[in-house]
Amino acid sequence: MKKIIAFNWKMNPQSLGEAKKLFNSYLLLYSSSKKEIIVCPPFIYLYELKDLKTKNLKLGSQDVFWENSGAFTGEISPKMLKNLGAEYVIIGHSERRQNLNETDEMINKKILAALKTGLKIILCVGENLKTRKQGKKAVENFIKSQLQKDLKNLPLNSLLSKTTSRKGLSYILNSRLIIAYEPIWAIGTGNSDSPKDAIEIIKLIKKTLNSIFYILNPRVLYGGSVDSKNIKNFLQCMQCNEIDGFLIGSASLQPKEIKNIIKL
Repeated sequence: MKKIIAFNWKMNPQSLGEAKKLFNSYLLLYSSSKKEIIVCPPFIYLYELKDLKTKNLKLGSQDVFWENSGAFTGEISPKMLKNLGAEYVIIGHSERRQNLNETDEMINKKILAALKTGLKIILCVGENLKTRKQGKKAVENFIKSQLQKDLKNLPLNSLLSKTTSRKGLSYILNSRLIIAYEPIWAIGTGNSDSPKDAIEIIKLIKKTLNSIFYILNPRVLYGGSVDSKNIKNFLQCMQCNEIDGFLIGSASLQPKEIKNIIKL
């Protein structure tokens, strides 16, 4: 299975011209890549970039609201994102959890609404430094709790038919849901988690998804200050196959970094 590389531009760049120039950096590289590449720009650029993208280069949004229309000033609906050309959406990023006080309940509503509309989800989970310092068990309990709250009420009836088997259910959710493990203490600090510790949590996430939500072979990415230098440590470790790809932040704005990451 192809490794997934999702690039989160966050609130960058500042103009459409810059966005197109940056997006061209990906277009020049994707054709020779054996990876699945997802680019998540600010949603105002999606419509213009959708005409530039190609079959194997996917577009995603950085957020979504849980209603398709209504009096929700400043929000963007799942249907709007679909019409703008988005195939994926990042939900539950730690910056929104921390800076905008997004709760697991809000994140759950967003996930259910996005799935009903046909969007694919990149759900971010991860512990803060206080939880990390409490030890391995505290981290495991925190991650399991996040997953159970964020994915509550799955599967959706709208995704199933009367004849859907457990295997069929697993296939549907596997194709529509990606988890990104992002330890909050590592994001934007330049200090990524060690491959050994990250893989332990990724294994826990996969086990939880399998046992509670019946998802076979779930896809889990690692994120948190990932760049072209430390990504090699993750790809070269003994159990690197447990990591299905990466969610890239600041490095996604640097053409040299983009080139080095995609070519790895």
